[in-house]
Amino acid sequence: MESSLVKDNPLLFPLNKDKSVYDGFITVQDRDYRMRILLPPDQQLKQAKLYCSWQLRHLLRGYELIVKQRLQQSADLVSFILELKTVLEVGLKSRPECRSIPPPQYYSQLISEMETLGWDKLLFIDMEFRTLRLKAVDSSARQHTLTVQLKSKHPAETPDCSADLPVPLLLTWTPQSTLEQLHTQFLLVLESLTEFWDVMDEIDSKTWILEPEKPSRGDTMRRIAMGNNVSIKVEVDPRHPKMLPECCLLGAEHVVTPLRNKLNANMHLWNPDSSVLHNLQDVLEIEFPSPATHEKSSFNIECGICYSYRLDAAIPDQVCNDPRCGQPFHQACLYEWLRALPSSRQSFSIVFGECPYCSKPITVKMAAQKS
Repeated sequence: MESSLVKDNPLLFPLNKDKSVYDGFITVQDRDYRMRILLPPDQQLKQAKLYCSWQLRHLLRGYELIVKQRLQQSADLVSFILELKTVLEVGLKSRPECRSIPPPQYYSQLISEMETLGWDKLLFIDMEFRTLRLKAVDSSARQHTLTVQLKSKHPAETPDCSADLPVPLLLTWTPQSTLEQLHTQFLLVLESLTEFWDVMDEIDSKTWILEPEKPSRGDTMRRIAMGNNVSIKVEVDPRHPKMLPECCLLGAEHVVTPLRNKLNANMHLWNPDSSVLHNLQDVLEIEFPSPATHEKSSFNIECGICYSYRLDAAIPDQVCNDPRCGQPFHQACLYEWLRALPSSRQSFSIVFGECPYCSKPITVKMAAQKS
């Protein structure tokens, strides 16, 4: 038994000649857990006492009764250690956060790095000292958050980093890197996107945005209200924000067609040195309604079928083309309405039918399925 115990658990040693006290570590999934076993004079496990480190005690929480039963039933110490390892493996599977508890130097390293970076940059840290949210302020005084998930072997392992950006976050890391260096790289990324956010902030402040309802720093699309039941969806390139964005006009065809013609005819007038908003107004030959001139309620016209403005995240974007009607509908509502009518017909993904309000011809594409 002795040779088998040493072979399977080389870090667990007897502390006396009687071999009634064993102290050391057992290894499970490449992690070492400190423990001590006290055996009675007759060496019977039924009266043995098991002492665990706090990590091992935390991992065995909820399994105490099973461990006690294994202690009572095992024939010898080798069998018990084997049973204990099995219980620990089950515990590790059910508690992924316990799989890799960082060594003490992890915490001293983290505190040292935060001292250098500055505690004022720390917005949040979780109870396990793994997830950090760091504050970063760009040259235009916009505040951003860098989320850093450290690995147990920090800084030897590359942390996972994420942020609300319109482009992939690419940061370099070596075993010699620090949180301060990571933060500095993040600031450089923010500066490269300053012009993009200037463009989006101007659009957000000087027009009525229909979608997204609450734009984030990572959103590159804006649906801008142009009038009653007519809007333009623009997709701005974050790497070239002053260039002509992708544009899609939405609304009744008799309103959209003249605007589309102006967009195509005046595209050559686009000036990369001017703001995107100014260029759009020049090319479309319009003035966008703004918070200074219009109430947003002027554009929040409810769906003619469900009588609500927002349906999940969607707003009414299907409009009857009859100038005397112009009633808007949610795409999903109109699709379901027309599909239920015997007089409607479907060709591939398009349903042809009559407007629920004026009975004039209206079409709608099949609503996209949510993934």
